[in-house]
Amino acid sequence: MSRFDPADLRSEATLADRDHETMTVEAPFTGDEFATLPLGDERDVETAFDAAREAQGAWEARDPAERADILLEFHDLLFEESGPLLDLMVEESGKARRHGYEELLDAALCARHYAYRAEGYLADESRKSPMPGLVDVEVNYRAKGVVGVISPWNYPLTLAVSDAVAALLAGNTVVLKPAEQTTYTALAALRLLREAGLPRDVFHVVPGTGPDVGESLVANSDYLCFTGSGATGSIVAAQAGEHLIDCSLELGGKNPAVVFPDADLDKAVRGLIRGCFTNAGQLCIAVERLYVHEDVRAEFTEKFVAAAERLDARAGDDWGVEMGSLVSADQLEKVSSHVEDARDAGAEVLTGGEALPEVGPYFYAPTVLTDVTGEADLHDQETFGPVVSVYGFEDTDEVVARANDSEYGLNASVWSGDAERGREVARRIDCGTANVNEAYAPAFIAHDAPMGGMGDSGVGRRHGPDGFYRFTEPQTLATQERGEIDAPPGVPYKWYAAAMKRLLKAVRDVPGIR
Repeated sequence: MSRFDPADLRSEATLADRDHETMTVEAPFTGDEFATLPLGDERDVETAFDAAREAQGAWEARDPAERADILLEFHDLLFEESGPLLDLMVEESGKARRHGYEELLDAALCARHYAYRAEGYLADESRKSPMPGLVDVEVNYRAKGVVGVISPWNYPLTLAVSDAVAALLAGNTVVLKPAEQTTYTALAALRLLREAGLPRDVFHVVPGTGPDVGESLVANSDYLCFTGSGATGSIVAAQAGEHLIDCSLELGGKNPAVVFPDADLDKAVRGLIRGCFTNAGQLCIAVERLYVHEDVRAEFTEKFVAAAERLDARAGDDWGVEMGSLVSADQLEKVSSHVEDARDAGAEVLTGGEALPEVGPYFYAPTVLTDVTGEADLHDQETFGPVVSVYGFEDTDEVVARANDSEYGLNASVWSGDAERGREVARRIDCGTANVNEAYAPAFIAHDAPMGGMGDSGVGRRHGPDGFYRFTEPQTLATQERGEIDAPPGVPYKWYAAAMKRLLKAVRDVPGIR
């Protein structure tokens, strides 16, 4: 039996001891049944939250260094068990093994990053006193309570655990609803966390659909993390608002890349092939709009199309596969309809533009378009597939305006031989992360810096201090050490007010007061 056999992994899920409705989980490479998944409901969610809430106080009371040791052990187990874990991810999601490995690396690095920093983040902080010598002020950080996480299918490992890692290290317990298509990868991660020493009731996974599990999860959470589509994100945000809980949402993107004439075109082609076609384009920070300066547009496009046509796209679990499958028939239909609609609106397909049923039921060829007009759906809407449109531009102000002509603002990429010029342009693009001379990876793996979106791409940030402190409630603790903040006994308040006015004006610029 495999280390992560689905039938065995079901024991990790929080499901009451009763019959559950089930759904068939497909293997995207073949369309055949991979496993059956029991579907929970609001009763299972409430069971999970009751247990997580009961466990939360003791978990938060543990020394942060002890919590960190568990997450560091989880970091090690991810690498020790990478073979069978990648086997599961590839079969369940249809992604190329190399892209599964990138995901595993991100999950491990995120765990390590926060494990090394959580104790420092949680340390009490001394703050500036309004009356030095009289009043002492400090801030301490308390856990939110039970954090709900709703994760998507496209990155079933890292998006299931990265938010959870920070929440756990801050002293929270977690209840996760993963996407139905990729629940077993989340359960495998939970198994490793428990093997690393995480108490069972500190982290629960409840499998199920959005209506049956998601709504109840929002209603019971003290804080909510959601990663997914903008349409669903709006619903989740409204539900969170109804329950007066805070949330962070990472949503869609229609991400631009800008290639200047002084860029190393061969390097840009290699990087943007990764940026457009990693995980078959099913990546919220993938590039879908390519703006190339007219001076090099023809040369770049020729090289880029040739590189796209050389991609090894096939159903296989070996390291040589460069692009895997779309996840489902629905995703294939969306991608196909976007391309056909663009064709109908006058776009030219330079390569691809068709499904690859001979490779697998949900494969779609790496596709490059040009002459895409505003009438086409994929001009403005996120395609979330291996499809990119190439546009020309002539000056910087023009391309910045076009890059910003979107409701989204998640990620951007600028390519130039002058790195400082690249940074200057990147700063002008409205997005949460921007990369110079790479597509998305540098910002994605920069766990000490915030990651998130502007506009319709989301609310809040993961990674960095921002991604940790969202899971805490800061408490200000002020101690009156001497005197009183009031007129002394027997002194008229009018005199006290006049004296305070003169004193505060006199010490306005004294060091230690500012």
